Amino acid sequence: MTAPTVLRAARRLDVDAEEVRSPAVIVVEGNRIAAVDPAEVPAGAAEIDLGDVTLLPGLMDMELNLLIGGPETPTGLPLPMHGVQDDPAYRTIRATLNARKTLLAGFTTVRNLGLMVKTGGYLLDVAVQRAVDQGWVEGPRIVPAGHAVTPYGGHLDPTVFQRLAPGVMPLSIGEGIANGVGEVRACVRYQIRHGAKVIKVSASGGVMSHSTGPGSQQYSDEELAAIADEAHRAGIRVAAHAVGDRAVRACVRAGVDCIEHGFLASEETLRMMAEHGTFLVSTTYLTDAMDIERAAPELRKKAAEVFPRARSMLPEAIAAGVKIACGTDAPAVPHGDNAKELAALVSRGMTPMQALRAATITGAELVELDHELGRLREGYLADVIAVPGDPSEDIAVTRDVRFVMKDGRVHKGP
Repeated sequence: MTAPTVLRAARRLDVDAEEVRSPAVIVVEGNRIAAVDPAEVPAGAAEIDLGDVTLLPGLMDMELNLLIGGPETPTGLPLPMHGVQDDPAYRTIRATLNARKTLLAGFTTVRNLGLMVKTGGYLLDVAVQRAVDQGWVEGPRIVPAGHAVTPYGGHLDPTVFQRLAPGVMPLSIGEGIANGVGEVRACVRYQIRHGAKVIKVSASGGVMSHSTGPGSQQYSDEELAAIADEAHRAGIRVAAHAVGDRAVRACVRAGVDCIEHGFLASEETLRMMAEHGTFLVSTTYLTDAMDIERAAPELRKKAAEVFPRARSMLPEAIAAGVKIACGTDAPAVPHGDNAKELAALVSRGMTPMQALRAATITGAELVELDHELGRLREGYLADVIAVPGDPSEDIAVTRDVRFVMKDGRVHKGP
């Protein structure tokens, strides 16, 4: 039996109490936290003294895509023809590099929201999740979505992203292309059958695709209701790419659990989200820093119209009491720069503690793991990171992660 590990530090973050406590002692046995600030530590325990740092729960990114972006794309955006030039094997290897980078940035749990490439029906993010869980590669805990469910010609249809001619890249229901109630039900069943733990649906147009306008609703109310029903009967939650106000409202009415982006949501719609308990992953930092210089002129025009409205939406969502979880939409923000989203949340009106809550407790609640993740608490999984200074006062210190433990295993630090 492996001896317990004792972590010592100058401070620890109590997210529930919104306090920083000093000093900090955490006892880890196996992959669980056995004790927090005990009167005595176990005899024979291995001690790690981290010094003048603050311990906090592993952070969570509730929207990213590990399969795109990465080493050869330092600006974050994928290469122009990645959808047709990268085969599934190459893409999966790329994801393992992005996964390690994300983990070492202090993000120990992520949702990988929706492949948008031809894979022959393979769910590559499920494969990466399995490799991480089995310890073959280093990476965060992954909640995979498989292929995003999208209508033909809609946002996240890869033929639209690549502007391909008809017949160049035929896609199947297994790869996310589904039209009509029957097909969307079959598509959801396919993703779940092959390991998806969350369903991603493209409910509206997007900013960075040559599809319908970002404000348009792409799926009918009946199709959205069918997607939510099919997933929920299997115990799986649904995340919707929804930029336009009408699409956001349709998703809330359909019972979709989480809105990704929500850039054009009105105050009335945000209040509706709060009343229904619908989560929002606002991906707000990308509206400040996404590199769109290489994008087509019409996409730059859409961004110029939508991004300023998105920046004003988030303060309204905070005021309305919407449950906001942290998400970056990486590689729109480069992998490894995930903590910049926390600073953006603060710049939009959150306190540092509220932003930290969005990246811990609220994220854990969204993936239904709040009974064992998101807190430094006895019995919880031992996901612990360390940063210098006091993140409750200066959120920027979350970009300087000195120590990472996930499931009781040290991945970064002494």
